Order: sequence, then C-alpha cells, then structure tokens
Amino acid sequence: MLRVTALPLDELRERTSEKWREYPADVLPLFVAETDFPLAPAVTEALRRAVESGDTGYVASRTPLAEAHAAFALRRFGWQVDPARSRSTADVSMGIVEILRRVTRPGERVVVTPPVYPPFYDLVEEAGAEIERVPLRDTGAGWELDLDGIRTAFATGATAILLCNPHNPTGTVHDRSALAALAELADEFGASVVSDEIHAPLAQPRTGFTPFLSVNDAAQRVGYAVVSASKAFNLAGLKCALMVTADDATTAVVRALPVEVEWRTGQFGLLAAVAAFSEESDAWLDGLLHTLDENRVLLARLLAQHLPGARYRLPDAGYLAWIDLTDLGWGDNPARRILREAKVALHYGPAFGDEGKGHVRLNFGTSPEIITEAIERIAALVVR
Repeated sequence: MLRVTALPLDELRERTSEKWREYPADVLPLFVAETDFPLAPAVTEALRRAVESGDTGYVASRTPLAEAHAAFALRRFGWQVDPARSRSTADVSMGIVEILRRVTRPGERVVVTPPVYPPFYDLVEEAGAEIERVPLRDTGAGWELDLDGIRTAFATGATAILLCNPHNPTGTVHDRSALAALAELADEFGASVVSDEIHAPLAQPRTGFTPFLSVNDAAQRVGYAVVSASKAFNLAGLKCALMVTADDATTAVVRALPVEVEWRTGQFGLLAAVAAFSEESDAWLDGLLHTLDENRVLLARLLAQHLPGARYRLPDAGYLAWIDLTDLGWGDNPARRILREAKVALHYGPAFGDEGKGHVRLNFGTSPEIITEAIERIAALVVR
C-alpha cells in the first residue's frame, strides 16, 4: 500500500493557509479542518500543467467534473450518479445555502443535528430560514439520528433538514436504515433533505459510506447531496463542489439556480477535483485512509495513557476527533485553557452547540509526532 505521511513541521510552517497563520509559531494548530499531507501526485501534476500553460481563466461551460465524480462514486461507494443531474459551485457551504434558499421560504425552520459543524447555523440563517435543533442521540457506544425528534420537527412545520453525513464533529457515518427512515419521514411531510457529504471519501473501509440519495426512492424524491474532493484531498482553498440530485423535480431546482452559482467554481479547484476523483488517485486515498486509521488509534492510546479522564470514540470517518473533557473540570470551553497554557489550538466545543460544552475537536490529520506532542502538552496541565 502507498504510504502517505505528513510533511515535517518546519515545512508545514511555511504554508500560508489559515491553519498555519492563525496562531504564533509556538502553538501546535489542530483546530481547522486542513491536513498536513502532500497533495496526491495526480492533483499536483494537474495544477502544475495549468500553471505552466497559463490555464487560469474562467471555468468552462462544459467540463469533465461531473463524469469524474460519477465514476468515483461508483468505484468507491457503488453509487450510480447521473452526471447530467450534477452542477458545480464554489464550495459545499455555497451549495447548501443556494439549495436551502429554493426549498424553504423565509422564516421556515430547518432541522440541524447538534453537535454539528458550526457554520451550519450561519448557513441556515443566510438562506433566510430558522434553526430547529434536534440533537444526535448518544447511544453509549456512538451517535445516531433522533428520528422521533425529527418526525416531531417535521410534523410541527420544519420544512427541511441539513444532514451532515459523515457527521462533523463526531465522525459518525449514518447507516442505511437510518437514512432510509429519514427519507421516508421527509417524503411523508413534504420536507427536503440537504446532505453535506464532504467527508464521504474519508469513511474508513471497514465502516463504508452510504450516500443519502442511494438509499431508496424517497431519498431521490426529497434529497440533495453536496459533495467535494476538498476535505479528503486538502483542496478547500481552490473552491469546487458539486450539487447532486436524482429526481426530475430536485434536478429542476438545481438547474434553475443562477448561472453565477456555477461560475463561482474555481478553475484550479475544478482541475484538482477531476484529478482527485480519477482512478489514478485511488491508491493515494487508500494510503491516506490507512494513515488516518493509525492516527485515530494512536490518539485513543495517548488519551488513555496521559488523559484517562478524557472520553473519546474512534470516528467512522474523517480526521476529526470529538473529545469530552468534562471530567477534567476545565469548564464549558476547555480549548481556551489548552490554547493559553499548553499552546495547542483545538476547535472550541461549544461552537458546535450546547452539546459541545466540555468538549474539544482535535484534527489528527497530521504526523504521529505532532499528535503525541499535543497530547503530552495537554496532559501536563493535569499535573499542574
């Protein structure tokens, strides 16, 4: 298997992205969802060719992006996507907002399932709708959708749900039965499901991933998926995502979006995404998944050894760890003390909703050495 390893710390500190410019050099940045790995070779080559040839103009009206994603979805998930039912935009957040604007009216309620990616709250507001909170259910072994709570929300007037699948920050991959039940509920009440599937390529092979639109006919009628190569291949700054549908009515909604929504796709983002979705990048992605598997297990071992009061479950997907530090007594937002005293930057738990009090989100998409040093620095606070 191809080995994908993080770059050395001194090279990473030469990067100018948010992860490496938000804090001083004495801080280990494990907050924002960027990874520390080299680009997939096919992506590097596609961008190199574009720069050398000056291929830096507007995105074309006809591109191979939808076909590349459809082939990727079939290979990786067994999901049959009709490329004609896909349309690009700048990023997943923009796709979510544009779809929500068309499937909800101002003031209508959209369900979110906290703890959840903090921008979800802003995206619903940007679309003119209001938040309806239906928290995930903690089963003791993991998290799942509260289908009874979602039913109640739909029955009392919520007109859409913004689904995070795989879920950020817990790393939960919602199973087929839960997604099918959600689709049936939305169909029953005439609600829409907008599924953010940006972390889908990062689902661990033993868990697998079920795209929402693939689960049943109801999902095709009510659903919109917004996908991107950006999280798995670290391409967020290049701006490219796809809005995917599977039914004539939902396809008509996306096709009716203004042309500027599509024109906001980045040229470099599109070229990089086509390369990332190509079969040539599969070995790199498999190698990345293997590295992330090792890192999530390493993190569990380090926490057990150095911070036994921490509670952490291995995520099914991604490189984000949701860690409960409540028992350490560091308050509702322990990341503040950790940043101030341990010089480790983690994402603030309360930003994900009230369910995030006492929690932190840690990005383990880096080297074992950085993960180890971060946990050792945090553990030193217990000794103090």
